[in-house]
Amino acid sequence: MPATYGFLSTYPPTQCGLATFNAALATQLNATGGAGVVRLLAGDNVSGGIELDRAAPRVVHTWHTDTPGGWAAAANALNRFDAAIIQHEYGIYPGDAGAEVLPLLRALKVPAIVVLHTVLSHPDPLQRQVLERIAATAEAVVTMTDTARQRLAAGYAVDPRKISVIPHGAGSHDGAPREDHDRPHLLTWGLLGPGKGIEWALRALALLGDRHPAPVYTVAGRTHPKVLEQFGDAYRDSLKALAGELGVTDDVRWLDVYLDQAELSRLICSADVVVLPYDSTEQVTSGVLIEAVGAGVPVVATEFPHAVELLADGPGLLVPHQDPEGMAAAIRHLLAEPGIAGRLTGLAGGPTLRWPAVAARYQALAGKLITERAPVAASVPA
Repeated sequence: MPATYGFLSTYPPTQCGLATFNAALATQLNATGGAGVVRLLAGDNVSGGIELDRAAPRVVHTWHTDTPGGWAAAANALNRFDAAIIQHEYGIYPGDAGAEVLPLLRALKVPAIVVLHTVLSHPDPLQRQVLERIAATAEAVVTMTDTARQRLAAGYAVDPRKISVIPHGAGSHDGAPREDHDRPHLLTWGLLGPGKGIEWALRALALLGDRHPAPVYTVAGRTHPKVLEQFGDAYRDSLKALAGELGVTDDVRWLDVYLDQAELSRLICSADVVVLPYDSTEQVTSGVLIEAVGAGVPVVATEFPHAVELLADGPGLLVPHQDPEGMAAAIRHLLAEPGIAGRLTGLAGGPTLRWPAVAARYQALAGKLITERAPVAASVPA
């Protein structure tokens, strides 16, 4: 009898990378045994974004995180499955540093795998304490890069035997047509907000004005819901003003939309270079990076940890943070040298980083944990 999986996460139509990741993974595991989702939903969540695939599992319970004590019913729902796969990111669980995930973990009667989307190098004391307790309570924790594994093992009191590295999955873009265009196409996508570094990419674009033809730069994605709630579209407006000051207004295309998978595939495959100008030096996981490299599009990225790890093998170029001159030089290099895209691209590991292979690794880990727990359960008197 195939195992069943209960997922705890944000979930579409909520618009965030975590929801997208969880939907992709849960859809794969739903096909092999069956899955259901306990959806985290805050009162300020914005809906109407990505649509679910027909093969995606249904929501079996909603944990309204602005309702006190919601963890208990969420745990009960997860206990109906053979294993629980729990996404962890700071800010999605209630309580200080998301501490309300801890009583949920303690209430689980099935093996728990916690997927860590962020591992901070300098957490505050409470963030460190909560993450250490999560790792102590769960049967397994997953990081998506070796950089995150090393950071977790060296900087936190966590049993290294509990840590597995399973990469972020990449979708297949094989069916998307490659569009011809007269001007080189640069692309950044994802939810927009301070820290995205778009201002540095705009400055780099202005330095490429002497190219003939000059590139066109697409910035695709809605403003992050939490940013929109607190600050409105001030960041996007400031970027448009900067583009005007730099004289590149006509060279920038703003797509204020949340793209479905088919639209995103077409957009990625139309790009000559994906630009990831992020300010963060902490980012150990980037779904955008994985998707770009998986689609065979050269990447220019700042030296955030996931980019350093993934691009070291060749599918792109790294540049220092907040360095538009370096970014422009890297873009120029990728656009100017014939055949360089073919030498740089190609996802390290190839099919092993596609979603079906990634899901199979979660399935194997869950199966091992279920088997290990079974004799203990069998020894308990009825």
